Amino acid sequence: MIETTAALQFTETELLGKVAVVDTSRVTINVSNSVLLTRLGIGNLIAVRGSTEREYLIAVAERVTRSVRDELAEDLPEDGEDTRLVSTPTDLVRGALIGTFRTVDGEKKNTFKRGADSFPQIDRDCYVIDAANLQRFMGILGADYPENERLKLGIFVADRSAEAIISGDKFFQRHAAILGSTGSGKSYAVALILERASKLKHPNIIVFDMHGEYAPLANVEKAGFASRFRIAGPGDLENPADDALFLPYWLLNRDEMLSMILDRSDQNAPNQASRFTLHVRTLKQKTLESEKKAEVLKTFTVDSPVPYSIKDLITLLHTDNTTKGVGKTGPVKGEWEDKLTRFLSRLEAKLDDRRYGFMFTPPPKANEYGWLAAQVGRLLASNGGKGIKVIDFSEVPSDVLPVVTGTLARLLYDVQFWTDPGKRTPVTLLCDEAHLYLPVRDDADAVQRQALGAFERIAKEGRKYGFSLLVVSQRPSDVSRTILSQCNNFLSLRLTNDSDQAVITRLMPDSLAGLTSILPLLDTGEALMLGDAVLLPSRIRLDKPAVTPDSATRDFWKEWGSQASDADAINLAVEALRSQTRGKTA
Repeated sequence: MIETTAALQFTETELLGKVAVVDTSRVTINVSNSVLLTRLGIGNLIAVRGSTEREYLIAVAERVTRSVRDELAEDLPEDGEDTRLVSTPTDLVRGALIGTFRTVDGEKKNTFKRGADSFPQIDRDCYVIDAANLQRFMGILGADYPENERLKLGIFVADRSAEAIISGDKFFQRHAAILGSTGSGKSYAVALILERASKLKHPNIIVFDMHGEYAPLANVEKAGFASRFRIAGPGDLENPADDALFLPYWLLNRDEMLSMILDRSDQNAPNQASRFTLHVRTLKQKTLESEKKAEVLKTFTVDSPVPYSIKDLITLLHTDNTTKGVGKTGPVKGEWEDKLTRFLSRLEAKLDDRRYGFMFTPPPKANEYGWLAAQVGRLLASNGGKGIKVIDFSEVPSDVLPVVTGTLARLLYDVQFWTDPGKRTPVTLLCDEAHLYLPVRDDADAVQRQALGAFERIAKEGRKYGFSLLVVSQRPSDVSRTILSQCNNFLSLRLTNDSDQAVITRLMPDSLAGLTSILPLLDTGEALMLGDAVLLPSRIRLDKPAVTPDSATRDFWKEWGSQASDADAINLAVEALRSQTRGKTA
């Protein structure tokens, strides 16, 4: 017989009551100890005696009620007196069953597993888990994870002496979401997870930073640990900086390119799309022939990322648009004449707009055949301790932001897809402010749907190829339902909007839906951790990262009382607005 010290040891003073009602996922307890009832809160843990002395079913309290009914007094009335009625309270606690604790489980001791192996039996004893029992129980959670799988996020709110540890493997491999209203501590949570990942030898996380707030993570002088890149702005077109990233037009597939320059309502749209497709394929073929890529020539398509000259494309389209046909009596209107005018004007407008320079006027080197492999290598590399890559999208025009994010995500995923399975390194895309470029499909325009297609494909298929998403948003109700439904882990900070809370509730199993009622009550830096990565859905207080993002809430009242506005800074900002370049105007 195995001797062990049980982590859960109860006395009669901790007896809450007995099981009164049981359904598939919940248990209702008839409370006999009203003193304990006053200490019990929503979210507290309750142990229900199982089928053996060594087993307890663990439930989370989600509802506490007291009803009063009138009953006949126990003592009989004296002669001539009326029968007395006495008010008797009935206290009930409803809990959601979440797991099974065993003092001994084969050769293991003090184990907890998700899911109830059996239903509670009527009249079984129920105990409140608090004090020393709670401390020992919380210490069990995550204790079985191997050292190289443990991801520490903070401490449990229920027991602040116990570390909140989750499975790093399950958190990243099955997609995850970090959700929370503005000011709830969402950016700090992201920075904390990136900081933990940076301690590994070869992390590989690519952060899509929409506002440049994660730049401090790459500041070596302040113990930064990441590499930082920027989508090139107008100021990078002549002399691009080393950290400037270009996404040349030839990386876009046919549909992505057409979504930006083709007006589907134009009666000539089919003709425009047809000529564009034909000429792009011809120009890509010309490049492959000049590069002597005979093998690629056999199988390439119009969507293959092969460089070609945009000026040559415009020349060919102009020729189509102006060439006359030959009739029996002389020149006649050509087959394509004047049908491409609007298409050409939209394309040329994009070329002339310096905001789109990162795409349509990249440096000559970016149009070389070998450039793509070198750039993707920089982004997918996990060597040298700089496996965390932050890409700043803050200077990208909002109308093409979905295409830019979608193109880059699709490109990285396609490279991962075609990499030898034995040589793949797992990659995670961290999508900050996801609601900006991953909207609900019904609300998406043609440009946004192109991006959605790329990310939804990753959400559905990425796990098989070691490619996952970490979605971050303050408005989950505005994020693609397809993508969120594929996330198996949620770190949810304070959410005050009803529609946002409803999204989390819909994604949870029915037995856990009640836990989301605490979302608007969470303090800054507190989160509800739900999903495969954690054994017990838990309210935790997140650790503060050593390197904080540039997203701190400003102290309006204090600063108004002590700090004057800077006229010179405003003048420089106006010039930066005009030049569409940060910090380079004087």
